[in-house]
Amino acid sequence: MIKFKTIEYDQKRNELIILDQTKLPEEEVYLRLKTIKDVYWAIKNLQVRGAPLLGVTAAYGVVLSSYKNSPQKVLGDADFLKSARPTAVNLAWAIERIKEKVKKWKNRKDLYEIVLKEAKLIEQEDKESCLMIGRFGAPLIKNGSKIMVHCNAGALATSGIGTALGILYTAKQMGKRFTVFSCETRPLLQGARLTTWELTKNGIETNAICDNMAASYMPEMNLVLVGADRIVRNGDTANKIGTRGLAIIARYYKIPFYVAAPSSTFDIRLKSGKQIPIEFRCADEIRVFNNRCIVAKKAKVCNPAFDVTPGSLITAIITDKGLIKPPYTKNIIKFIS
Repeated sequence: MIKFKTIEYDQKRNELIILDQTKLPEEEVYLRLKTIKDVYWAIKNLQVRGAPLLGVTAAYGVVLSSYKNSPQKVLGDADFLKSARPTAVNLAWAIERIKEKVKKWKNRKDLYEIVLKEAKLIEQEDKESCLMIGRFGAPLIKNGSKIMVHCNAGALATSGIGTALGILYTAKQMGKRFTVFSCETRPLLQGARLTTWELTKNGIETNAICDNMAASYMPEMNLVLVGADRIVRNGDTANKIGTRGLAIIARYYKIPFYVAAPSSTFDIRLKSGKQIPIEFRCADEIRVFNNRCIVAKKAKVCNPAFDVTPGSLITAIITDKGLIKPPYTKNIIKFIS
């Protein structure tokens, strides 16, 4: 179904192969990551991105470390990777899961095999989660639907078919016809660069729109479909900056607004979105465009990578276990725990 691969572990060379997403859509370039620092910077610089894929990447990053290092060094490298990006909970979730395995095993000879087995399991679970999200979400799409998406929650953001976009691939396999409107997603244009590349490469009709066109096109939409980087107990959802604005516009026009995410993206330790750590990125992502400075030198720059959409604006959350509907505080615990 998907005509590219985001990640692959080369066991013979103990290297992690990733699709460099900063090069898209102009070039389809694959990188070989050989060290824990390579993996850290690939995550930090968004060469690999998307909450579920960050979890898989981090797991294999610890595999690279476990090949020759002691358990103590592996645990330190795992914490180093965990610090790369704070908002997407899948990264920390995968790291902590791997660390639990490392802590239980003292035999150096077994360490690599144990970590590799767990990383492969995390990858396989991600792929299966994507398929289940697609199956649960596809019935929401009718023939002739117009669907607005934001950022990239597709195969580029996972090791499988994707979360939000995985629903589109599943609907397409079922023979449904629909049109996608992809918001560009400033400042790094994940919607324009990544989503349009991915969807058109896989045969889905896609229109790119600027972020400030969303309100103009919203009345024509049948639904809005986005991914998530962290969902807390009351349904508040952190996702790429601009998601909350879309949810507000969708509510005004009475357009259903759906979030798609695997169980690993839920953080039920947190009661509300106010507790979610928001990553702020460097000013040059906004200040510089096409190697030109487009902001006055004396102006300050605000660059939060994510915002939090209140659960009250979300019609339903599509998970690998089914659709979760309000009241979220009650139903999320029931589905996820």
